Order: sequence, then structure tokens, then C-alpha cells
Amino acid sequence: MAQQHRAVLIPGDGIGPEVTNAVKRVLVAAEAPLVWEEHQAGLNALKQGKEVLPLSTLEAITHHKLALKGPCTTPVGEGFASINVQLRKKLHLYAAVRPVRSLPGVKTRFENVDLVIVRENTEGLYSGVENEVTPGVVMSMKVATEAACTRVAHWAFRYATRRKRRKVSVFHKANIMKLTDGMFIRCAQRIHEDEYPNIEYQPLIIDAGCMRLVQDPTQFDVLLMENLYGDVVSDLAAGLVGGLGVTPGANIGDDCAVFEAVHGSAPDIAGKGVANPLALIMTSVMMLNHLGDVRHDENCRKVAGSVRDAYNQALSDGKKTRDLGGELGTEAFADAVIERLKG
Repeated sequence: MAQQHRAVLIPGDGIGPEVTNAVKRVLVAAEAPLVWEEHQAGLNALKQGKEVLPLSTLEAITHHKLALKGPCTTPVGEGFASINVQLRKKLHLYAAVRPVRSLPGVKTRFENVDLVIVRENTEGLYSGVENEVTPGVVMSMKVATEAACTRVAHWAFRYATRRKRRKVSVFHKANIMKLTDGMFIRCAQRIHEDEYPNIEYQPLIIDAGCMRLVQDPTQFDVLLMENLYGDVVSDLAAGLVGGLGVTPGANIGDDCAVFEAVHGSAPDIAGKGVANPLALIMTSVMMLNHLGDVRHDENCRKVAGSVRDAYNQALSDGKKTRDLGGELGTEAFADAVIERLKG
């Protein structure tokens, strides 16, 4: 009997419960060796009279070291702090990993895009250190530590080596932010020179880097950057391959990993059955491959490959949701993937 892996499932809110249900159906059909333990976070946790990020949810992730998370709503300009940011800080999930790849049947302006954004996940302006200096004047502090900059740089170069990638490009603004971004690129260069000379190192000022990215994304491989830059650039890069509906993501630390799609909770379409579950299906493939890496389970890699082949075939056959120019709803797309798994 195949080894079973227990994982926390956080449905989230908005379209979260719909897309996570679709993913569960696909993984059952693929015979993924997963046993789910469901916990809440975000608005659904509040509706149940719990904290926005319940201690029981954190404890479950810490225990099982693995979670698949649907999107959670973050209030704009008020209300509670981002659940995503809280999870990353409390669980020390310092590396956000966001692959961006061209998909069959999804026509965009570019072909053969295949890059991975690695984003430092715990510092920068997302540290949330803000205060009002005087009425009408507020300040937000950008935090950087040598330890965190070194840690994420090491992770990115190690990832590039393991995945047989050729180059790590570091986007920065060290010409202006000489201390914070200066530290970030110095740490990356030191890791490159001392430990990974086999991987090309390319520092780029972020504005010029973004211009080159939209001119020809195929010139890039692994992109390493601090927190805010990584958030913005990963959404920009998603536009190169079809949008947020086709971009998976992971938040990885030394002990735990939480997998979540890049897109948000889209409350405007929640409950209508039209949300695209593909990004979270792709995210579940990342999770299975992660299990293959850290728990040395080849069956997880095999299942990941079969799910990836199934959704690629579905897209090639024109089975797409509305955001990709098709007509399928959430469950119908899951059905299309399941049909190709069984075929």
C-alpha cells in the first residue's frame, strides 16, 4: 500500500471552497496519497466565532508540516492583517516560489515562457512596521536582515541547481535603497561566489528588469527578489502566460510548507461556479512534487506527473474556463481533468 501523507486543508473564503473542492476531486481521481485534515482561516473562521487565524490551524500545520490553502480575503486599508502574511511569519515560510510557464491551448503574446520567481517572504515593507509621525504624515519601514537575505538567496541558488536551471537574476533597487537592497544583492552575490559558481548570477535594477521581462521573458530563468517586488512581479509575470488563473505558488520554510495559488478570493464571483480551479490544481502538483523531494516518495512524483499531463491535455483539447476564453465552470473543468486521468 502506498505511503499516505496527512496534510492540512484550508478552504479559505470567497471562491476558496469551490476551487479547493475541485482540487480534492481531482486528487482523489488521481489516487494521490493524501489524507486531509480541514481547518479554517480568514472570514470563514470569523463566521464560526474563531480568531481570523486560529491557533488550532497553526498547530495543525506545524504538526503535519504541510498545507494546501485556498484564497483568503484581505481587507483593503482597514480590518485584520493578511492571513497569508501572518502564516508566512508565524511558520517562518521565508521562500515564496511562483513558477510561471506557458501552457498548451492558452494562447498569449509569448511562447515558451518558463521562469520561477523566488520571493523573500518575511521582511521588507511587508513587515508592516508603520506609524504616524504627525497628523497627515505616516511612515512605513522597510526591514532587511543579513540572515534573511542570505537564507533566501541560498534557497534560490540551491533550487536552481537541483532543477538544472542556468541563471538567477536578482531584481533590486540598490541604486536608491543602498542599505536594504544593497544588502540583498551583496548576500546573493556572496552565496553565488562561495557556493554556487555553477549558476550564473545577474543583478538587475527592477525597473529595467521589468521592461526586459515584458520584452522577452525567455531570457530569464529564476528571478530572486525581496518581498514587495516579488509580489508585484509575480502578478506581472502571470500576465505573460494567461493570468492569475494559471499560476501556482508555494510558501516554503525549513520545517513547513503551505501551498496556495497566486490569485485572490474573488468575492465578486464567489458561489457562481465559474472560478478557474486550475491554479490550485497546479499548486497541488507542486505540493506532491515537494513531498517527493522531502519525503522521497516517488509515488507522489508519479501522481503529480499524471495530474499535470491531464490538465495539459484538457487545455489542448479546448476545455477551458471563461477567463481563458472557454465556457466551462469550476466543476466542469475538474471533470475534464478527471476524464483524462481515467482515460
